[in-house]
Amino acid sequence: MRNIIIAGNWKMNKDLNEVEKFCSALALHASTHSEERVWLIVAPAFPFLKLSSQLLEGQPVGIAAQDVSAYPNGAYTGEVSAPMLRSLGLEYCIIGHSERRQYHCETNQSVRDKQLILRKNDIIPILCIGETLEQRDNGQTESVLLEQLDGCFEGVELSRGDELILAYEPVWAIGTGRTASPQQAQEAHAMIRAWFRQKYGETVANNIHILYGGSVKPDNIGELLSQPDLDGGLIGGASLQLDSWEAMVETAVKIMETRI
Repeated sequence: MRNIIIAGNWKMNKDLNEVEKFCSALALHASTHSEERVWLIVAPAFPFLKLSSQLLEGQPVGIAAQDVSAYPNGAYTGEVSAPMLRSLGLEYCIIGHSERRQYHCETNQSVRDKQLILRKNDIIPILCIGETLEQRDNGQTESVLLEQLDGCFEGVELSRGDELILAYEPVWAIGTGRTASPQQAQEAHAMIRAWFRQKYGETVANNIHILYGGSVKPDNIGELLSQPDLDGGLIGGASLQLDSWEAMVETAVKIMETRI
């Protein structure tokens, strides 16, 4: 049975003092977190990765970077490499987020390259795909997602399914207050899992975690996580406040406790 993953993407939010305050409080909350089948991940901005790791050391909270360079080193001003992230002891890294695709012209091929270099450095990618509102309204959701999957995994080998985490983020639901209905989310997740089954086989399809990202909040996370192919959330705004974070974690724990 797959665990539930609650991952908070802080994006370009929180300064030094805010990170210290949040992580210190999160450490206290996480110390009481006894459900091992609910995994917690937070993704601070680059300057605060080390601090967050130190403040959360020994707690059941993984630390993720929000992006990585496709290159291991060299003259790439402003970039951060996978070996650098690994030297910090990071376990996870988000790649292919819609904001990176939109504002930094990232392609499926560049996301594939980032996936490969992360895995080479023993960092688990959290790889994002998703369609725009125009694409959904035009009935292109399936074709867009399949194209992204084909590009992001071209020439990529998977044998277990735990080598990475996939996040489905309908772009039209990110930061808009709109959320895919549980049925819409399940339909997309089931299609994604079927793609992995066809390409990599039953073991990978059954083991891979597919998260939902798109205006996940305490009042809708329960319905979303009740869907059979939703394995957690990649959460933006609602992960920035400790009370809403705690509420979402507790909901995930209750759902996990009902599963055999």
